[in-house]
Amino acid sequence: MATHEPRFYLIYDLETSPRPYDSFSESQQEYIVRGAGTEEEKSKKHSEMALSPLTGKIVCIGLQLMETMDDGSYKLKKKKAFAVEESISEPRKEHLESGSECEINSEPEIIKSFWGIFNEEKYKNVHLITFNGRNFDAPFLMLRSAILGLKPTRNLMAGTKFTYPLHTDLLDELTFFSPGPYGATKRFNFDFYTREFGITSPKGGGIDGSKVSEFYKEGKILDIAEYCLRDVTATWELFLKWKEYLRW
Repeated sequence: MATHEPRFYLIYDLETSPRPYDSFSESQQEYIVRGAGTEEEKSKKHSEMALSPLTGKIVCIGLQLMETMDDGSYKLKKKKAFAVEESISEPRKEHLESGSECEINSEPEIIKSFWGIFNEEKYKNVHLITFNGRNFDAPFLMLRSAILGLKPTRNLMAGTKFTYPLHTDLLDELTFFSPGPYGATKRFNFDFYTREFGITSPKGGGIDGSKVSEFYKEGKILDIAEYCLRDVTATWELFLKWKEYLRW
């Protein structure tokens, strides 16, 4: 195995959707749409509910587990999606068109499946790879778990803003921890980075992050799972680009 190379890498990504607006109390509803004067502005506030673990829910978790071999190459150990189906009675497994497996269950159960990875001794200190994970995926998982009464098996937010162990957030790295609205460290979206680095964009099949909620309402959970896993694959490929040219 290459010197100082982690034995295992876990690349993961979340897809989220707003929870029903009418499931919140009147005071919460008022807070959610506060400042919105028109119906268009209210609609925008409703769609933004997917971005917070207090108003949204996880509808899919995609992950890819890689092992570093002795010669420095990588071996795919697992690639899987966990997707949520409303009012599910029995969990089930589906095989996606891409060949990966998708486990369908309730939101609490797919979150439990994710945390279960860290219970395995060999994956206890697995190195995480995300894109914007420190700002979104990690805190969303931690807070959503607590809201659902689930105890995380690993502190995904350990460390500080600039130094955190066992995790590479590619957005932090590609903006040199100084993202801004302009200049050399301007923050771009994931699709833009993948295209510029010559990686196949995860957008496809008529879906991107902005359409996840719509697809979820229509019951197209397998399409969401495929999209989520494309995100994961592209994140790993972007990591390899960063590792080769920018990691010191």
